[in-house]
Amino acid sequence: MSGTQSRTLADLKELAVATALPTEKVKVEPKRDTLGRSYATGRRKNAVARVWIKPGKGEIMINGKRVGQYFARPVLRMLITQPFLVADRYNQFDVYCTVVGGGLSGQAGAVRHGISRALTYYEPELRGILKIAGFLTRDSRVVERKKYGRAKARRSFQFSKR
Repeated sequence: MSGTQSRTLADLKELAVATALPTEKVKVEPKRDTLGRSYATGRRKNAVARVWIKPGKGEIMINGKRVGQYFARPVLRMLITQPFLVADRYNQFDVYCTVVGGGLSGQAGAVRHGISRALTYYEPELRGILKIAGFLTRDSRVVERKKYGRAKARRSFQFSKR
């Protein structure tokens, strides 16, 4: 081995410390359009939600309807407001969103994901809180496809001896 290749672990550690990036945090700029809104896309199961948020009185419009009219079940309405409660921004933002695909539960999850992402674009310092709460992670669980020779995805046809 030549002299340049035979380095000890201590030498490599010193080299890594010398070339390490500075530990100061980089200031992330908010992403807002000309109307002062932040946009994000949220997904869950087969549902896709396009979400715009802007400062306001806390009105939430989904596909042109109020949240109480679109999501009648209180559990789904609670799911949508969770990012605002965790970030301590309840009734401070107006939300307008369009959602397509899936059922009501998947749509509510997609709207929550979109609201969380839009909040991080509007106020980047909220990212840590929302990430710890798990609202920025896309729930990747989807319905398993049906296989041939099966009644459903995994269920077999009923066995009959005769």
